[in-house]
Amino acid sequence: MTTHRRDVRPRYGRIIALTISATVSAVAALAGLGVLATSTAPAGASARPASYHHDASRPEPSGQQSGQQSSQQSSQQSSQQQSGPRSNDQQAGGPSQSAPYAAGPQPTSTSAEAAAAKALPTASGHGRRIVFSQSRQRVWLVGDADHVGRTYLVSGSVYDNLQPGTYSVYSRSRWAVGVDESGVMQYFVRFTQGPTGAAIGFHSIPTHDDVPLQTRAQLGTPQSHGCIRQDLPDAIALWNFAPVGTKVVVVA
Repeated sequence: MTTHRRDVRPRYGRIIALTISATVSAVAALAGLGVLATSTAPAGASARPASYHHDASRPEPSGQQSGQQSSQQSSQQSSQQQSGPRSNDQQAGGPSQSAPYAAGPQPTSTSAEAAAAKALPTASGHGRRIVFSQSRQRVWLVGDADHVGRTYLVSGSVYDNLQPGTYSVYSRSRWAVGVDESGVMQYFVRFTQGPTGAAIGFHSIPTHDDVPLQTRAQLGTPQSHGCIRQDLPDAIALWNFAPVGTKVVVVA
């Protein structure tokens, strides 16, 4: 009887299979613990900011388009932060900052009206003079060459007691007291008289017990009982401008 010796060969196929299986299990376990990264997406421009909200109804951008959109969003957010809050007309769909007429302040009807209100009345004479408009409640200090050196709002009489025409300064008082002690006034420049002989002229806003009888905000509206009230700096300017004999022109 013949005995044959069996050669024992290693089973490489099973060893390779077991090795691969063990490797896959180890990688899966490490990935589950967060030790290994499972995404190969690059960081940077395409990374979503913390405030990003995905809209499920829109397809997810990918690749270069995603990076471009994210960069555009960042640029828009940066521009909005630098320019500050949007104005009401922009929020309502009005002119945007990119509109050519929004680059700076534009002339408006309000500014045009304000300039017209400050314009010297055409029928106010010539030469060095003080001009007072009753309808506009405004005074102009005009130099020799019809140059307006100063113009400002005043408060004339509620009775509209002056007749348009040309007058002349005849008296001045640094301090004065109103009729029936109605108030104390400064820099009184008189140019005419009322029906009872009471002086009418320019002076500061009167005070009673150191309390002004009107506010500065009320200048531009009739408030007095005969004279023309001025803010104190304007009263000083007219006092310095108008010695006795200065021409005063009153227009309607």
